[in-house]
Amino acid sequence: MNPEQVAEAVPIGALGNWIAANVTDAQGPVTISHLSGGSSNLTFRVRDDANDWVLRRPPLGAFLATANDMGREFRVQQGLARSEVPVAQTVALCDDPDIIGAPFYLMEFVDGIVYSDADAVAHLDSGQALAATDELIDVLARLHSVDFEAAGLGQLGKPAGFLERQVNRWCTQWEKSKQQELPAIDEVARRLNRSIPTHTDSAIVHGDYSFNNTMWSRTDPSKMVAVLDWEMSTLGDPLTDLGMVSVYWGEAGELMWRNRSPQPHRANAGFPDVDHLLTRYETTSGRSLRDIDVYRVLAVFKLAVITEGAHARIRATRPDEDNAPIAATVAALADLALQLADVSSVPTLQGH
Repeated sequence: MNPEQVAEAVPIGALGNWIAANVTDAQGPVTISHLSGGSSNLTFRVRDDANDWVLRRPPLGAFLATANDMGREFRVQQGLARSEVPVAQTVALCDDPDIIGAPFYLMEFVDGIVYSDADAVAHLDSGQALAATDELIDVLARLHSVDFEAAGLGQLGKPAGFLERQVNRWCTQWEKSKQQELPAIDEVARRLNRSIPTHTDSAIVHGDYSFNNTMWSRTDPSKMVAVLDWEMSTLGDPLTDLGMVSVYWGEAGELMWRNRSPQPHRANAGFPDVDHLLTRYETTSGRSLRDIDVYRVLAVFKLAVITEGAHARIRATRPDEDNAPIAATVAALADLALQLADVSSVPTLQGH
């Protein structure tokens, strides 16, 4: 963001006045700079003479109260502060949109590295890469073991019927977004609808958990210092998180990121294969992964629908732009979802 956009997103005078009135240890005038990252919400570094904070707010322009809920992000991290899940310490929440133009919150700045691409993990040796992978999965298992009622997060979502709602939601979203007819997507949707497990667990679900949304120590590359971007968190089936991690780890991740830097785990031979992740989670969490193929197919299906949504926005807003590459990515994800269903160990996912 350029300085004018930063000033529009976070008016420095209004923010400084609010901090002076609402943050007890505030000292002196504030400075603001934009930080990269965040799936949709905007992230800024805010400093005064004694403090170093991060500010999160919704995107400029129209935003969705549910998708860009600052209160949700704040409360989740506040609730997890005394758990074994590393999160930034929350400072203050402002739900008055008139202060800077949207609700926002402050949390402590956490210094670390996000393993977002091959360059970010180039300094890891094989042992550190393996240890970081295990930490990624172990933190996920710890998140899923948190007693959400005791953490004050019992109202975060409705876990009953979560997986069925997820399947229905993404099937509906496909019909609203589709720019092309893909028989593979239609077939995967049919198979998912008949394969929803009847007995599922309930836990805090991050919603977009991966290396890209975690921060790591600069001195110990295998130690996670914070889980980031809680905008999609809810209460639901924990295996949806694991399903997404596992498909990002392989071909689906490569399809999603093939026009960007390679996936982190492809940069070093020390990163294990996906079976290692699944076994590690099963051992650490104690959960059965008997139906994990359903969650993996759902994850790829979801990625295809999300990407088709981006395809629809491009065609609507930039009609002269070449949209063939993104259309091809959607088709490839649809084919991959069907391939995973065909080889699944869950009989109802198979086509025969």
